[in-house]
Amino acid sequence: MIIKLLKQMKELKLNSSNIILTGFMGSGKSTIGRSLAKELKTYFIDTDSLIESFENKTIKEIFEREGEEAFRQKERYCFKWLRDNVKNTIISVGGGFPVFIPEIKEAGIVIYLKVDFEEILKRMSEKELQKRPLFSDINKARELFFKRDKIYSSLADYIIENENKEKTIKQIKELICK
Repeated sequence: MIIKLLKQMKELKLNSSNIILTGFMGSGKSTIGRSLAKELKTYFIDTDSLIESFENKTIKEIFEREGEEAFRQKERYCFKWLRDNVKNTIISVGGGFPVFIPEIKEAGIVIYLKVDFEEILKRMSEKELQKRPLFSDINKARELFFKRDKIYSSLADYIIENENKEKTIKQIKELICK
């Protein structure tokens, strides 16, 4: 089983590289990442979930109790751990991850899942919006979106318009199977 999996990864050109999915909050990184990992028979890690596990607190609690700067330090620790210890994995990173960790490519191939801001708002439920501290003010979130879009684009190895889950997964597989 393991030999078959390693052979499959080699065929898909994953080798020891991770696939890192970036994009704004609500752009579908975790959804795409889970499905892609399942199709490729590899692992999936969501950095926000990993930080929550490391800290035994939600992201919202970390922001409220310790502030954004403390959260960014935790992201940096998470990045170093991933870079040094994780291979052949699909990784979904938080929206600010590439902004505050521009050396993100050291941990793998970076794919920006691009989605228009208004589409992100349509996709997210009220509950999802409430658990994202930076969405407490929609106008500020929109402004942040446009600032980050430039950063995501400049750091990405590939940019994919994430309009449809199946189409996005197919495009990513085509990219890594070249």
